[in-house]
Amino acid sequence: MATDLELLGQALKRAQYRNHRTMDAALRTAGVSLVQWDALRAIDNLPGASGHDLAVATFQTDQSFGTLATRLIARGWVERTAGRGRRLEYTLTPVGADALAAGHRVVSAELPTLFAPLDEAQRAALFEALSLLTAEAGTEPKAEANASVK
Repeated sequence: MATDLELLGQALKRAQYRNHRTMDAALRTAGVSLVQWDALRAIDNLPGASGHDLAVATFQTDQSFGTLATRLIARGWVERTAGRGRRLEYTLTPVGADALAAGHRVVSAELPTLFAPLDEAQRAALFEALSLLTAEAGTEPKAEANASVK
């Protein structure tokens, strides 16, 4: 019997929604939203990246990332400097690094509960399957990034 691909897509979306809502609520206890924490993480993982590169890494438009970056700068978490040409580059401030670290602690504590219904073999199989789905689009997650949040 063939898998209903529409139902599979809906199940994937429900899992993503659960992950997003759970992580956003948990991160708020550290004073950061999931979107903010994800941007801080991308800035930390991609030193010298342009705003466009960071927008792509955080699944945002260039305009949305620019607006978010302005808010992160206002909070004192990020600095924006001129790069080559018209390129703008972003770096974390010490306060931003602290917010990122606080977020890592919260996420590290929350993820085991989120993935508790799956044993280790199922988690590995899910990661492999999702990596295959996203590799075609050039959005395969880096193993290093995933290793830091278990």
